[in-house]
Amino acid sequence: MSSASPQHASASDVLASPQEERVRARLWVSWSSLLFAFLQSVCTFLMAMSGLRLFIGVGSLALSAEVTAFLDRLHASWLRIPMIGLALLGAGLNLIAILQIRRLRVRPASQWRQAPLPAAKLRMERWQLALSLITVALIALEEGFHLWLFHHF
Repeated sequence: MSSASPQHASASDVLASPQEERVRARLWVSWSSLLFAFLQSVCTFLMAMSGLRLFIGVGSLALSAEVTAFLDRLHASWLRIPMIGLALLGAGLNLIAILQIRRLRVRPASQWRQAPLPAAKLRMERWQLALSLITVALIALEEGFHLWLFHHF
């Protein structure tokens, strides 16, 4: 029985050598210094953002008159009416398609071949229905405000 496979770890395996201890200490110092450098750069970034906020505030004050003029040009009828028309057309087609799908699904002739709807598909139909109804409501709200403010469509 000259098998040389020890079953217990020797004392040198359990205790780290002085060289391994130094490597671990240097590694710990390296990572902690990297962490402190990162924290310092975050602090520097936040201080720079403070100056940027002042620049943005002064710039927004100076450009506020120009922005309102741009919004008036953007709200022109040549652009507003086609955009509203396309939004209404898309919402209407979406509503018609969803209502047609639901109508066909509940017909007695299609009941025998219907599998239960997956929850994801039903949730997607509800989202599409809600978004279409919200689109129609926003169009009605925008047209109402436009009529109230400008006294014409």
